[in-house]
Amino acid sequence: MSVTVETLCTAFRGERRLAAGDALGVARALRTALEAEPDGPPVLVFDDATGKVVDLDLRGSDEELAWRLSPPPRGPGRPKLGVVAREVTLLPRHWEWLNAQPGGASVALRKLVDEARKGGEAKDRVRRAQETAYRVMLELAGDRPGYEEAVRALYAADRARFEALTADWPADVRDYAGAMAADVFGD
Repeated sequence: MSVTVETLCTAFRGERRLAAGDALGVARALRTALEAEPDGPPVLVFDDATGKVVDLDLRGSDEELAWRLSPPPRGPGRPKLGVVAREVTLLPRHWEWLNAQPGGASVALRKLVDEARKGGEAKDRVRRAQETAYRVMLELAGDRPGYEEAVRALYAADRARFEALTADWPADVRDYAGAMAADVFGD
């Protein structure tokens, strides 16, 4: 997974939150913390948008660190328009209907996809939040009492049960998992 300067991250050392913010700020804070205490629990850095663990290369100077986290420069030539050709398999009656639409098959398909996306935005946001919170909980609290029931409460969108089951977890872990689950509970 590609991490850039703009990626918002949170770093944990064991059950303690060390730093949160953009990737460069978190990397600098991590380097300082690791220099001060080299023999401690392992460090995990999470991408706040996905809950996935990311790897930050802390070697070198601040300038080298910033350079590695900078987005790659754009090459010469026309910018990419984002159009990707893919094959779609439909029955002949589907093609007939699509081709009869104003603008043809491509325009009709784009409109259908956009309508479906708008109609499912809330569900998609909840699903992404559940997946993000689950990843974080698995890494940070997978061996904690109440973990499995807390995951069930997360997927059932049962805030009261989730909060009760995570109440005894270390504060930083509980708070971060709760923040990642906020969209599940309508926050």
